Amino acid sequence: MRYHNITKDDMLNGDGLRVVLWVSGCSHCCKECHNPITWDPAGGLFFDKEAKEEIFEQLDKPYISGITFSGGDPLHGANRLDVKNLMREIREKYPNKTIWMYTGESWENVMHNSIMQYVDVLVDGEFQCDKKDSRLLWKGSRNQRVIDVKKTLLQKDISVPVLHCGDYE
Repeated sequence: MRYHNITKDDMLNGDGLRVVLWVSGCSHCCKECHNPITWDPAGGLFFDKEAKEEIFEQLDKPYISGITFSGGDPLHGANRLDVKNLMREIREKYPNKTIWMYTGESWENVMHNSIMQYVDVLVDGEFQCDKKDSRLLWKGSRNQRVIDVKKTLLQKDISVPVLHCGDYE
């Protein structure tokens, strides 16, 4: 896996103060994407031991709510397995921290992916510039959803996602 940046004390990509891992690789290539530099899966830096330690140092801080995976797309083929393994390790080491993930994929396409067992909140869907709204919380366009994955997976019918409390129009 490759990445472009690790953001510390972030308040824009999930609730509370977070650390954000911006992975490389995205095949959605949304028009007017806010981060097109992350599209190339060969771009950025190799995610090594030092990068993981940097994330863990942030997660060790009691005021950090959790981690957000963004990019790029954490579910891009170049990232999926490494992201899942890192999420599993974070969940084991920091059970009280939340894991958020942004993806251009829809919930309907990823709801059965085993990575979802580690995700607390998923922001799904491609950014659509014709539905852009800067007043939205945690998402860029009205078609995207902020999904409470844990609550959704507890339902009988997981195909109808439970929206996170902050998914306002």
